[in-house]
Amino acid sequence: MKLELSPINLDEANAFVELHHRHRGPVVGAKFCIAAAQTIVSNGVVLSKICGVVIVGRPVARALDDSRTLEVNRLCTDGTRNACSFLYGAAWRAARAIGYSKLITYTLASEAGASLRAAGWRVVGEVKGRSWSCPSRPRVDTAPLQDKLRWEAA
Repeated sequence: MKLELSPINLDEANAFVELHHRHRGPVVGAKFCIAAAQTIVSNGVVLSKICGVVIVGRPVARALDDSRTLEVNRLCTDGTRNACSFLYGAAWRAARAIGYSKLITYTLASEAGASLRAAGWRVVGEVKGRSWSCPSRPRVDTAPLQDKLRWEAA
């Protein structure tokens, strides 16, 4: 089946993430969201099934928020073949089209990153896993605390 791009709003993308993401939940805000859809024909009826979403926003790390960089804050699929690399590529093309010069994302160091490599991204750094909580601003950690790799499309 062929994958197609489809517009999707943040509420719908977050609902998909809530159902399918392995270790992260919905995000608060975004610059844009894109869905990957499959067209299915059943008994002469054409249906479109969302099989993945990408949510792109400002970088979480303040030091990287230079007004020319965006971050893939969530990418989530239902396991459909090639949907991840399809969405990573689409997110980079969309970011470039609206004037951004860099798109970043993070994977756990334990993840292979094959979809990112297939979409032309490259590893640009390692980030040590740590808690965002500190004495002056205690927080509950909701994200994995493992080491991560920073990927970039530029």
